[in-house]
Amino acid sequence: MTRDQTAVVIDRAILEREVDRVVTAVAAAGPPIRVLGSIGVALHCPAARELLPAFERTYADIDFAAYRRDSRAVSAAIAALGYIEARDVYINSEGHRAIFHHPLSRVHLDVFYDRLEFCHVIPLAGRLDADAPTIPLAELLLSKLQIVKLNEKDVVDAILLLLDHPLGHGDADTIDVGRIADLAAEDWGLWRTLTMNLEKVTALAASYPQLSDDQRAVAAAAVAGVKGAIDTVPKSFAWRMRDRVGDRRQWWTDVDEVR
Repeated sequence: MTRDQTAVVIDRAILEREVDRVVTAVAAAGPPIRVLGSIGVALHCPAARELLPAFERTYADIDFAAYRRDSRAVSAAIAALGYIEARDVYINSEGHRAIFHHPLSRVHLDVFYDRLEFCHVIPLAGRLDADAPTIPLAELLLSKLQIVKLNEKDVVDAILLLLDHPLGHGDADTIDVGRIADLAAEDWGLWRTLTMNLEKVTALAASYPQLSDDQRAVAAAAVAGVKGAIDTVPKSFAWRMRDRVGDRRQWWTDVDEVR
């Protein structure tokens, strides 16, 4: 599934206001809905987001996560705001994704149900109450680092998260490295992609003139901390079996376009 190729660049402030409108409308109907993607990163990084103009970031849509059990209520609340749903996407994804488009504002919404599924699957069961209005920081970082063909905007988003939030255990405004490490210990493919991309983030952070020396050092230390946490968690039997195959077999799912 690809994004709408007619998506237009929209000012970040407009999209952030739309996030508040959607979250408020859905919450009034009862279910939780949380934002992710680049807008989620910008909202959750009040200090580091000051770097965004230097990186000349552009925005075209908003990504959300919700529970599949609430899909009817979520769809109804979003439709009441003037959005039109592409029902074929929900059907073809077997209820794991919905796409909405506003014909007047031209804002495009993606809603992922129960899991984030790009190159790997990141489960969200029981996680949406841990933070608001975004998904938890661990999943926000994972949503970037689990992309095999990592692009620059995803690297920048990962750096912003690592600059603005300490590593920790739990979701109290920290990046729960235990959560990340546990998921990587169960899935060799996810582990492979995460460790590969952490190296990329370190290398690119060191090369960005937009960052100060202190910021580069903070980013490098945070990456080392995440990598260290991943390395220390005992791996599952399935992980060890897949490790024997290694890179000889593709370990990720190809997608037409990822964020």
